[in-house]
Amino acid sequence: MYFILSKLLLFILLPLYWIIALLFLAFFTKSVKRRKRYLIASVIIFYIFSAPLFLKTFENIWDAKPYTASHTKKYSCVIVLGGFSSGNTPADGRFNTSADRFIQGAKVMETKLASHILISGGSGQLIPNEFREAAWVRGELLKFNIPDSLILVESRSKNTIENAAYSKELLKKTNLAPPYLLVTSAFHMRRALLIFKKAGVPVVPYPANYFGADINFGLDEFLPNASVLSNWEVYTKELVGYIVTYFK
Repeated sequence: MYFILSKLLLFILLPLYWIIALLFLAFFTKSVKRRKRYLIASVIIFYIFSAPLFLKTFENIWDAKPYTASHTKKYSCVIVLGGFSSGNTPADGRFNTSADRFIQGAKVMETKLASHILISGGSGQLIPNEFREAAWVRGELLKFNIPDSLILVESRSKNTIENAAYSKELLKKTNLAPPYLLVTSAFHMRRALLIFKKAGVPVVPYPANYFGADINFGLDEFLPNASVLSNWEVYTKELVGYIVTYFK
């Protein structure tokens, strides 16, 4: 039920829909004064959520810092959260813009920072199909000559809460000692760490898939950009999700 509600009510969290709602209110209100206020509010919200400067500032505060490698510390397992690939059938998977999660997980294995890798992800679709992300990713890891015996697959989870719960259940069946490395997108790491902590799974953050870039205070930083508005939708969802998880 929580998963279904989170999908159906997602539109409430998206700045684009706030702007559309204000424009509708401005169109239908009979009060000239209110119409002006709604229009001004929609313009202000549009600018704040489309100018790169504000997003980059928030990214620098919110995103998890890059992992600092230690030459002596090794881990028994790296947990890689799904969401970086999709498909309709078990055989037609494809990577998406979050594929750096996969790259960093493979890198951890290649550099021997961890001895095992756990891929956690089933289907995040409201109406699931036959594709199960972790099962497909296992095949991709084998192409990198990572031994099958070192790959753990959790393909039931639909969200981060289930990622943590099912990963914990799977790891209990092994002799792999905590803490574990946790790979997910930098924007998602704060919420993921909180969820894994509440689930009782000790993890060390290994962020991937950074959106952010340095602020240069050039003209482009102040001009509206459609991709910025789209990225804000991701951060708005994460912020609300973090708050809900914190008090849950």
